[in-house]
Amino acid sequence: MTAQSRRLRKAVLPVAGLGTRVLPGTKTTPKELLNVVDRPILSYIVEEAREAGIEHIVFVTGRSKGAIEDYFDHHVELEAQLAAKGKTDILDAMMSELATPGEMSFTRQMQPLGLGHAVWCARDIIGDEPFAVLLPDVIVDSQPGALKQLVDAYSEVGGNVIGVEAVPETETHKYGVVDPESRDGRRIRMKGMVEKPPRGEAPSNLSIAGRYILQPEIFAILENQPRGAGGEIQLTDGMARLMKDQTFTAVEYEGVTHDCGDKIGLLRANVALALKRPDLGEAARAAIASLL
Repeated sequence: MTAQSRRLRKAVLPVAGLGTRVLPGTKTTPKELLNVVDRPILSYIVEEAREAGIEHIVFVTGRSKGAIEDYFDHHVELEAQLAAKGKTDILDAMMSELATPGEMSFTRQMQPLGLGHAVWCARDIIGDEPFAVLLPDVIVDSQPGALKQLVDAYSEVGGNVIGVEAVPETETHKYGVVDPESRDGRRIRMKGMVEKPPRGEAPSNLSIAGRYILQPEIFAILENQPRGAGGEIQLTDGMARLMKDQTFTAVEYEGVTHDCGDKIGLLRANVALALKRPDLGEAARAAIASLL
């Protein structure tokens, strides 16, 4: 780890969104708790954070998201029934998901003012430490996990590290896009970034893909950040301002990204991850083939 890179212990998961792209399924169930195969989207994200060495996860929640906190807590009656029936494999899987004492905190985003505002809401829990941000509806199927790949880069270069992936030139207007200065393998020194650039005006085809390692100075910037694209406080805009004083490195991580906040993306994630399961893959393949 470089002298300039402080140890990464904490992560922010902004889970206050309404999940409008997957309605009506999210009318009563938080988007983050929709299943991919046999466990919630959020389970995959927390697993990725833990693999990367994260010790404290801060969930930025909103109304009707209490089920998220309950998911990581004990369900005493269900656990007792599974134990009594000898269903130890299911019980062990459930117990592995539970939060360890002090591992998780929950804070409210009282208004839907954007990702930048959601991250800012975690400022008092994060304090003066570097922290990760993981978008909780983006599953990255990779080994090691996407955040672990960013952490490995951070330990060498310090500063701020952003996960990116290449997208078709025709799609860049849908994403935050980085402006590269130089490249060394999968690491890109950044000189700028822009949120949802107009068609044909993107500085690259490297989209910001929902994984970040940021320094705490971002909080002071986000506190006074004007609203940007979509009338929201954009994290991308805050990072662009922080870049004037600190280094930013983009990492084109290895892996397949599934946008589970989109109906087709959620379907693709279910199919792709079911096919990879040793216990379900063959049956899943047969079931899919029978429908084609």
